[in-house]
Amino acid sequence: MLFAAAVRAADPATCLPPHLPSPPAGRTIVIGAGKASAAMAKTLEDNWKGPLEGLVVTRYGHAVPCRSIEIVEAAHPVPDAAGEKAARRMLDLLRDLTEDDLVIALISGGGSALLSAPADGLTLADKQEINRALLTSGAPIGAMNCVRKHLSAVKGGRLAAAAWPAPVLTLAISDVPGDDPAAIASGPTVADPTSLADARNVLARFRIELPAAAEAWLASPEAETPKPGALRLSRSTFRLIAAPHRSLEEAAKIARDCGVAPLILGDDLEGEARQLGAEHGRLARTKLARGELARPFVLLSGGETTVTLRGNGRGGRNAEYLLALAIALDSAEGIYALSCDTDGIDGSEDNAGALCAPDTLARAKDLGLDAHDALARNDAYSFFEALGDLVISGPTLTNVNDFRAILAL
Repeated sequence: MLFAAAVRAADPATCLPPHLPSPPAGRTIVIGAGKASAAMAKTLEDNWKGPLEGLVVTRYGHAVPCRSIEIVEAAHPVPDAAGEKAARRMLDLLRDLTEDDLVIALISGGGSALLSAPADGLTLADKQEINRALLTSGAPIGAMNCVRKHLSAVKGGRLAAAAWPAPVLTLAISDVPGDDPAAIASGPTVADPTSLADARNVLARFRIELPAAAEAWLASPEAETPKPGALRLSRSTFRLIAAPHRSLEEAAKIARDCGVAPLILGDDLEGEARQLGAEHGRLARTKLARGELARPFVLLSGGETTVTLRGNGRGGRNAEYLLALAIALDSAEGIYALSCDTDGIDGSEDNAGALCAPDTLARAKDLGLDAHDALARNDAYSFFEALGDLVISGPTLTNVNDFRAILAL
């Protein structure tokens, strides 16, 4: 119920229409990228009075049929040729526009990988290699996006700059801690406050080696992204239509209506999934032991953790968080938990996340499963699959990042 409420609060069908402008004197061009972009495009079409055309790219399995806006599916989290082709076509759509035209950019989480046009001299294979290295490095999402922007022909404000002098209105669903416009999908339509030096520092800090072409590009001044105050971004505006904190607040409201006291720990929690899970398990037990919260209560949180691969198992960050949480709770009486990605896909698996209960470890032991061993091998998916405790929702067609709830009854 709480997860459904969080997802519902970020449904494009309800959160997008209030932000639509009046049609322009000229053409309306729609572009977009992200896991929610197809649903956003459908909602835009259903509520727009006047002609429009355009192209958005979403993740495989997340498409929604549209009449005038073309929907392209591409790979996530590692980009593929379909995403590159879509990005190049978007750049073509933005050529030769005038001040009388209007560009509406529909941006949501996942757009960074889906909208992939390598910078001059780089190949798609180069970008794929770098993306895989970033995803397994343990780098936070902001650091990953800093690198991605400086290796792209569209990210970091370059997409909006290509539309000049047409005005660009970005409607965005945030999946990043702090809802920074420049971080959502690597900010293709907003100025980039990070620098080439920042990108190089990320690569050095996380010991990521680059292909020779990428090294050469980052040594060039042309690799710098458009900065705040850039003329070609002066007609670009940004509106946030859904965000993690709004989804957590909606879940908290549902909890209160059910007689459960909610405590929101934050919508921007980052760090290693296993470390945060262990910390939250200890927190729940401590608050009960000290009488700081009376049952029933629920601890709610959002954000995006990371997983540093140590083994060859299966499982995204939500399943790994939950497995570490279950170990830390140590079968504590009356405590249940859920951790799911609001886009319906936890990493690259088919689940949104998983559930745990006071009997999780006991049931696992009966099946011959060792929770500590599964965690060491990054195999949380297999662990919860064997228990029948995966949450499989399918694509939700939105994305406000992770949703976590720890319920004490």
